[in-house]
Amino acid sequence: MRGISVFEKARERRLENRRYKERLKEVKHRMKAGERFSYLMGRLRDFLMSIGFLGPSFLGVIVFFIAPFGVVVYYSLIKSSLDDEFVGLLNYQKLLENNTFLTACKNTATFSAVAVPLAVILALVLALLLEARIPMKSQFRTFFLSPMMVPVASVVLIWQVIFSENGVLNDFTAMFGADKIDWLKSDYAQLVVVVLFLWKNLGYNMILFMSALANIPTELLEVADVEGASPLYKFFAIKLRYLSPTVLFVTILSLINSFKVFREVYLLAGNYPYEALYTLQHFMNNTFRSLDYQKLSSAAVILAGVMVVIIAILFIVEDVFGKDVEG
Repeated sequence: MRGISVFEKARERRLENRRYKERLKEVKHRMKAGERFSYLMGRLRDFLMSIGFLGPSFLGVIVFFIAPFGVVVYYSLIKSSLDDEFVGLLNYQKLLENNTFLTACKNTATFSAVAVPLAVILALVLALLLEARIPMKSQFRTFFLSPMMVPVASVVLIWQVIFSENGVLNDFTAMFGADKIDWLKSDYAQLVVVVLFLWKNLGYNMILFMSALANIPTELLEVADVEGASPLYKFFAIKLRYLSPTVLFVTILSLINSFKVFREVYLLAGNYPYEALYTLQHFMNNTFRSLDYQKLSSAAVILAGVMVVIIAILFIVEDVFGKDVEG
């Protein structure tokens, strides 16, 4: 297939770049002492200039992100905010023995494991659907983008009207003889929040995928059509490979947004919702209100570590899967 030859050409370009770098190293090695000194001074000048441009932003990152996180790590390793005795990993041990924390971790992991893949896959399906020639395409796109313009409080109000015990959904199911359910205090509570999360985030993810689909080289798809490639082959062998950086970005963005769903759950059910809705954000918020900084700091460090590991795995997978189409 022509698509395979294009991936082979991409590998050839990488080999040419590697050979170019090797020749550049040979040229540097053959430079005279004076020329080498001038070259190094030029590189140093460029480096200092880049530091000058990046300095203000880098300083802001240190002051507002790195330094506060260092303080959080420090608090997680001492006995209390009034006693700076070093206790090592004792705070982490106590935290991992806390049933409330374990329940919050389980609920958060379950929600993210369901909501994030659905947010990526459904958004990609919608983008592929809008790429095709379907009627009322603009209205369809507007329907999925409109939740981005609706305030969170209004969204919560809509969900309360639909899913409360005397809500619209119960009135509808009562027509078929079903009993009333308080959806936000039942085993379906997390499913209700998943639907809310998807409704709020699918539109933006869909736009990202539509932009990525528009940047796929059309000549590859045209050659595949001429050679009789099936739609499945075109999707997995060509489109999905070129979409891999966007899939990575959308996955990370959806993962971050899944941890921010606390706003909606808090407005729907308060500080102490039904057990299935009690997330890590609830645990941290309630711990902060009780001024238990050691427990709060330990939970924040664990959460940050888990996020770093997950994002690192996603980058590795994307690098392996998409390396054939990256120049």
